[in-house]
Amino acid sequence: MESLFEEKTEDKVFQTLAPFAFSPSVLPWDRFSRWIYCICVVTFDLELGQAMEMIYPAHVKLTEKEKMSICYMAFPDSNSGCMGDTQFFFRMRQCPLRRPVVSCHENYNLNCAVAVQMDQSHFFGFVYFRQVKDKNVPRGYFQKSVVLLTKLPLVSLFTEVLAKIAPSFFSSGEPSIESACHDIDQWPSPVPGVPLSLPLMGHVLQVRIPSRSDKFSSPTEEAVPENEVPLFERISVPAFYETDIFKCFLPVLSHIQLLWELVITSEPIIVMAGSPNVTCEMVQALISMIWPLQYCCDYRPFFTIHDSEFKEYTTKVQAPPPVILGVTNPFFAKTLQHWPHIIRIASGSANKHKIKRAGNIKSLDSKPGLYTKYKSFLSKDKDILKKLIKGLQTDRPPEVQNALLRHFLLEITQSFMIPLERYMASLMPLLKNISPHKDTPVPRPFNPDDFLKSVEQSGPQLTSGIRGNWSGLYRRFFRSANFAGWYNSRYKEVLLTLQGLHIQAISEADMLDWIKNKEEVEVVDLVLRLRKKLAAAEAGNLSLPEKTVEKLQSQVQSIIATLPEDLQNVLK
Repeated sequence: MESLFEEKTEDKVFQTLAPFAFSPSVLPWDRFSRWIYCICVVTFDLELGQAMEMIYPAHVKLTEKEKMSICYMAFPDSNSGCMGDTQFFFRMRQCPLRRPVVSCHENYNLNCAVAVQMDQSHFFGFVYFRQVKDKNVPRGYFQKSVVLLTKLPLVSLFTEVLAKIAPSFFSSGEPSIESACHDIDQWPSPVPGVPLSLPLMGHVLQVRIPSRSDKFSSPTEEAVPENEVPLFERISVPAFYETDIFKCFLPVLSHIQLLWELVITSEPIIVMAGSPNVTCEMVQALISMIWPLQYCCDYRPFFTIHDSEFKEYTTKVQAPPPVILGVTNPFFAKTLQHWPHIIRIASGSANKHKIKRAGNIKSLDSKPGLYTKYKSFLSKDKDILKKLIKGLQTDRPPEVQNALLRHFLLEITQSFMIPLERYMASLMPLLKNISPHKDTPVPRPFNPDDFLKSVEQSGPQLTSGIRGNWSGLYRRFFRSANFAGWYNSRYKEVLLTLQGLHIQAISEADMLDWIKNKEEVEVVDLVLRLRKKLAAAEAGNLSLPEKTVEKLQSQVQSIIATLPEDLQNVLK
């Protein structure tokens, strides 16, 4: 059974500029929609407030509720008066029951690393907000945002894309967006694991979407073929998991393990800061702490009082839901006092503050820090903290500090998940028990108590130097959406593996001998079931060797040949 962390080899295919030639079979905006839903421009109207000025391409439809949400999210929701240019992003629910799933998005989700899978029920909005003094505008300020709407959670890529499009729009107007969109409409499909070259406004963005078969240790770098002449400026776009987490976590560095426990167990967390770009970076850093495990709860890098889920998330009648919210409006300091875990980030140079864990939520308005009453299950790894603090004292390069912290979090996540992977593998039926004459077997049910017994002998202590109550942490994890998401995904993978093994057993068995004494109705039923398995294999849901498929097809034809002619005609 394939492990979440198992390394596999794969053929490297470099997609150069050749695939960008327009194909008559591809309709206008087909390629564009694989990457981006639309680009909007939101302006500030003195009478209406935020207002949608433009949607491109023009044929794209948004509901009034979605337009309203985008307009509110497009401007910073704080009194900090973000002057100049500010980039941030948000995540919002999509209005249901109206848009078909793009077929290439299904393939994307099958092949990408689970942590970058797209959620069909949510949009990501990437914002480039400009606020400058302008005497010719009422109130004396020019305020406008360009918003890129997409389903793909590729933060680094779309932040870079918008950084190219928006300044050009502010200087040259709508033709800049039109030109950029036509460039994007020539991009190849977003195929994980393949180095992609994406031309955009005189540049070529080089990106590689993490795939399921990647080994998650250090950033993957792909070389440009030597014989390829660079026609444009090349910009390498980092992968999702290359967020500068050291910079984000510096204000709360001494609580890094506690935060990891909160995230992996799906605890509700509020991130408060003066600017949306700060909350976005912190929320993104938090959900990437458990990489390559997928964070399965809702999260909002930038959340405002106008959000349609505001009442749902701020009610004091019930416990806060498992969600991570990034907020900038000071109003939230009072509204969300009851939340169990709050990270308050100071404005300015946060790393000058000596952050200590606090319990007095009432002082939230003024003091930065982590506010929580959570007691860690695991003891602190003091070695990593010493290394990082020494790095600060010796001016170690930020990328090295970032790599050290990322490696530490990856190791603790792997140590936590390996026993679960091992136990999951033990639930598989033995190969000798997979019979071609019986239904496809299913794995035994997951028993938390049995798993916890195995932890005593072969738990995380074998691969991690961190001591503590690992069993208590697992019990809390079992109640979380992250466990449910991981288990459901792994269970499906196990079922597919068993189906593949079952088909292989059938292809190698003497089915003609088995059907000798069977009734016609049983034989027909067998043919239909085998054809269903072949259809699943052809649809790509099962990864089977060609020889196995050919053998199975031959088996089906031989079985049909034993039936009366009238039934043969029906089954053809």
